[in-house]
Amino acid sequence: MARQANSIFLEEWLRNNSGVSAIITSRQSSASSSSSARAIIQAWTDLRDSLQNHRFQPHHLQSLKVLLNSQTSLHVADPQAKLLLSIISSRNLDLPSESYPLLLRLLYIWVRKSFKPSPALIDLAVEVLTNVFDAEFSVKKSPFFYAEGLLLLGAFSFAPYVPEKSKMACLQLLCGLLEGEYRLVSSFEGILPDMLAGIGYALSSTVDVRFVRILNSLFEIWGKEDGPHATVCYGLMILHLIEWVISGFIKSNYTQKIEVISQEILEKPKENYVPFALLMGAAGALRASAKSATSGMGQGILSRLRISAENLIESVAQDLISKAGGVSTSDDDIASSLLLQCISLALARSGSLSSNRPLFLCLASALLKEIFPLQNLYMRVHKYLHSNSSQLKRNEVREHLDSVLFKEAGVIAGVFCNQYALVDEESKCIVEDVIWDYCQDIYLGHRRVALLLRGRDDELLGVLEKIAESAFLMVVLFTLSVTKHRLNSKFPHETQIETSVRILVSFSCVEYFRRMRLSEYMDTIRGVVVSVQENESACVSFVESMPSYADLTNWQDFSVLQKMEYIWYKDEVQTARILFYLRVIPTCIERVTAPIFRRVLAPTMFLYMGHPNKKVARASHSMFVGFISSGKDSDQDERVSLKEQLVFYYMERSLAEYPGTTPFKGMASGVVALVRHLPAGSPAIFYCINSLVVKADRLCGEVFAYKADIWKNWQGESEPCKEIIELLLRLISLVDIQVLSNLMKLLAQLIMKLPKDGQNLVLNELFSLVAESDDVTRKPTLVSWLQSLSYLCSQDTSRVANSTEVGGDRNSVSAQATNSSDLHARL
Repeated sequence: MARQANSIFLEEWLRNNSGVSAIITSRQSSASSSSSARAIIQAWTDLRDSLQNHRFQPHHLQSLKVLLNSQTSLHVADPQAKLLLSIISSRNLDLPSESYPLLLRLLYIWVRKSFKPSPALIDLAVEVLTNVFDAEFSVKKSPFFYAEGLLLLGAFSFAPYVPEKSKMACLQLLCGLLEGEYRLVSSFEGILPDMLAGIGYALSSTVDVRFVRILNSLFEIWGKEDGPHATVCYGLMILHLIEWVISGFIKSNYTQKIEVISQEILEKPKENYVPFALLMGAAGALRASAKSATSGMGQGILSRLRISAENLIESVAQDLISKAGGVSTSDDDIASSLLLQCISLALARSGSLSSNRPLFLCLASALLKEIFPLQNLYMRVHKYLHSNSSQLKRNEVREHLDSVLFKEAGVIAGVFCNQYALVDEESKCIVEDVIWDYCQDIYLGHRRVALLLRGRDDELLGVLEKIAESAFLMVVLFTLSVTKHRLNSKFPHETQIETSVRILVSFSCVEYFRRMRLSEYMDTIRGVVVSVQENESACVSFVESMPSYADLTNWQDFSVLQKMEYIWYKDEVQTARILFYLRVIPTCIERVTAPIFRRVLAPTMFLYMGHPNKKVARASHSMFVGFISSGKDSDQDERVSLKEQLVFYYMERSLAEYPGTTPFKGMASGVVALVRHLPAGSPAIFYCINSLVVKADRLCGEVFAYKADIWKNWQGESEPCKEIIELLLRLISLVDIQVLSNLMKLLAQLIMKLPKDGQNLVLNELFSLVAESDDVTRKPTLVSWLQSLSYLCSQDTSRVANSTEVGGDRNSVSAQATNSSDLHARL
């Protein structure tokens, strides 16, 4: 946002507020730090010597640069100003062309910092300036000479202590330079802030003559063939220049010039006034009037100023929309692109503005095409990679990231959302559709670009993703505004459902760009999920929007066009989108029918169970848990049948990738869910238990072969075989009675195969589990089974001997519990 005008030098204030860093020109030293006091004193001494000796040598030019290197802290007193005037007007000195801008700059510092200089010296200075520009400028003119002359002439016309006659002379000379020598600016546009500051000073003069003439130059110069080029930064300078000028008029209660601006610029602009300059000037007028709303100036004048400025901005926006035919997301001509950028910045910096359709649509176009131009960038990256051309340079994207337009994206998005709340319904619907389509477009575009650039140009990819991350934040803010507006009783239920589904689909497309936890994001999801949960057709619509298994695993167009293999699990953008679905769908899983789950969700769920990213794999297991735990289908038999069918592949898929890809906690939650929610005695449960036992048996055999001492401490490092045994022990208290006997049988067989230390540890865990159980139905059975198992383990002398060889503990608690009374006492 703009800083306050607290700088002595208007040109620096304009630079700072437009995002342009100070330009180092030939008048400035290359040194980065201010000159010392000793160096400054010596510089003045050298300049006096040059005048006395009638010789201006290279070291005198360096003395001028030493002084200007301390411009901020330097004070030029009247005697020093007289010295400068003597040097610049001396006929005995052959001054180099480079010296004139430096001498004029020092005189400018004198004018801006002097409290009350000598009137005679002021008259002398104006006379010298007139002579210099008459005699020397035509011969030694340069962009810097021109800019410093305008700046000094403007400063003289603005200074309160300068006589009116001198001010008029300065204004006359300034107008002649503006109208006759403006071409010099286009040769080095770094001096534009100086030229504009000179104009600003001149417009703020207490002398009324030449006011309209200077305004004409300000707004005409941009349209001249050999004039300066219109840019966003220069537009911001115009905005803050007009703000500064009008704010000064308001403080001085100078109404006449404000009325002239309203009439000549805002209400009846000339045909040769450039729209971009008019637009930013109107924004500056709005900003000044908003800041001075409580001033003593008549409210009628300020009200007219505001209304005229708003009407002009709206008129420019209306012309743009009419030309584009609505919201534009494709490439426009350069002039339209510039106007869109300027409109967005004008609205961001001019404060509150009445909401209307043209402005709202222009803001939408600016955000999607100018501020977050991802579609255009993706297309250019694609051409850049396949044409071996320099059509897209990394610096171009970096420059956009550093631009003032992108830096103010958050403010512009805020204005955009405020406009949304007040515009008509038709405009709202148009922009909503455009935003949802934009999310889909950047998802598809970034998928391709990420796969092409990752590992090849990570720096460029990183810059693109920073732009996309900001676009994501814009989408979130806009979507929050949409939910507040549409998800209420004023709209039909069908409208609310449709909006909710489109929001969820759009969020899935931009999920990859979410880098932080946002309360606005979570609040929006919670709000729309409630609508989806309440309607089966909405839930089905959202589920069916998920990419199909075939699309996820085989991107034929990409493979053919890019001549490279497509590997689904390396597609991080797609993975992020599917992860969004895997997290949201369980919240409305009750509404997902068995046929839809079988056809759409099951293939994707099983696919992503094998994803290398454990977070993604866990989400797939959570989806399975959600479906297994659901049970409100109208056709309950069909749902149960599907659940049982899924279990067989679920166990096969999970255990095949365990240990490794399959996260144990995810698999354990799935196993617990299926034993709890499938019908008692279901074959699927028997299959699940049998599969776990077989896997545990194989893992235990493998680990014992290379790590025999893992059984010494059950609470030690977590080995896969231990994890599965723990899961089997947990199932003892969860499975139904019909399955319990099979579980006890398989578990006993597994335990008997363990080394003695392993048997002891597992039996101890079983003792604790059974002892803490309050299940009066199964506890007697478990006690009897555990007594028999403990006895069998203690009688297996061959295993005991083997256990002793590998360090087994023959004195463990379990080994001692060999008689029935001791066992009953512990249980």
